[in-house]
Amino acid sequence: MSDASAVAEAQAGARVSLGVIFWTFLMAGAISFGGGVVAYLREYTVSDTKWLDDEGFLDALEISQTLPGLNAVNMSVIIGDNLRGIPGAIAAVLGLVLPGAVVIMGLGAAWQEQAHNPQVKAFLIGVAAAAVGLLSTVTLQLGHKQFTKPLDLAIIAATFAAVSLLRVPLYIVLVVIGSAAIWLYRPGAKHARLEERTRHLRERLRHRHYIHLRH
Repeated sequence: MSDASAVAEAQAGARVSLGVIFWTFLMAGAISFGGGVVAYLREYTVSDTKWLDDEGFLDALEISQTLPGLNAVNMSVIIGDNLRGIPGAIAAVLGLVLPGAVVIMGLGAAWQEQAHNPQVKAFLIGVAAAAVGLLSTVTLQLGHKQFTKPLDLAIIAATFAAVSLLRVPLYIVLVVIGSAAIWLYRPGAKHARLEERTRHLRERLRHRHYIHLRH
């Protein structure tokens, strides 16, 4: 057996310790704000530890968004369970929520006195803006493949219009658009021809643009 094969097998069989899981999610929970925790979870579990790839992280995020509760907590349960089963899920959730729980208990007492302070309100507005930026970054990093497919773009546009413009309740959007998306992507669905035609059209436009630049 080659050295490379031995190393690969050793890495595949290695178990992540509960302490490492707890510390990783503790760091994500300690330095993230609001919805931005999803961005930090991706940074730690995909970029740093390589526990997941982008597809696996996106799968966990999709499942988390369709279940009750906070997305970040749901993702902690899923990722921790994949790594070490129920103990891993418990370690991940405790690590994620512990920093926020400690901080909010400390700030709760001070909030009553500083709630009307304009500087505090300005700080919270800045934190909210940073969280939106982090979520936008994760969306672009994880969803760049979906932005190139016409069927995916149609589903994204329909969901955005239903939630943001028409104010349709989220559970109705999940039932209607979610069911439609599952049906459209069922095994054997014949939408590959549309994607192939779109790819050819994109290549032709790119070729024409290249010829135009040369002339």
